[in-house]
Amino acid sequence: MPTELFAQALVTLFVTIDPIGMAPVFLAVTRGMTSEQRRQTAIRAVIVAGAVLVVFAVVGQRLLDFFGITMPAFRIAGGLLLFAIAFEMVFERRERRKAESVERALTHEDVGHLAVFPLAIPLIAGPGAISATILLAARAPDALVVGEIALVAAVLVASCLVVFLAAGRIERLLGDTGRIVLTRLLGVILAALAVQYVADGILAFARG
Repeated sequence: MPTELFAQALVTLFVTIDPIGMAPVFLAVTRGMTSEQRRQTAIRAVIVAGAVLVVFAVVGQRLLDFFGITMPAFRIAGGLLLFAIAFEMVFERRERRKAESVERALTHEDVGHLAVFPLAIPLIAGPGAISATILLAARAPDALVVGEIALVAAVLVASCLVVFLAAGRIERLLGDTGRIVLTRLLGVILAALAVQYVADGILAFARG
């Protein structure tokens, strides 16, 4: 994989998936569960989210072609969506939205579905992560690089499992100040990448 594309894939997917930021969310979703139930929930959520992102990396371009959506249009839409997520991260609104998703899920009668909703979708494999995966895969020069992007996504999703299993310790280690600083720093980086996606889309439209 080209170094620039690998760096963008790693940074963009890390920020949109946000493994470290998932620690308090996982604790909230699984409150009242035993250690074994939490472990099973974490494994199921990671498998589902990983499968979703890998599928979109492989067939995302074909899906856009099927609906007649051009790549420049999707770059602009995806960039705007990623910028919205970055805005929420910088101004501490993303955690509030995640908390609302958790509260809605906890009122659901079937707790066994919590691994799929809200953990796998939309908290891990959310619209931002899906959009970023498709955008990155579309820039890949060949199928091998697409596979490498899918692998990067799968590894980052798998890192969520490590975070889930060590959620309590990570939350205590970072503390409120560490979490806020990290979240806002990553938000600024994601905002810059989002602007680049929009600019690339506009330039592609102009050339077309």
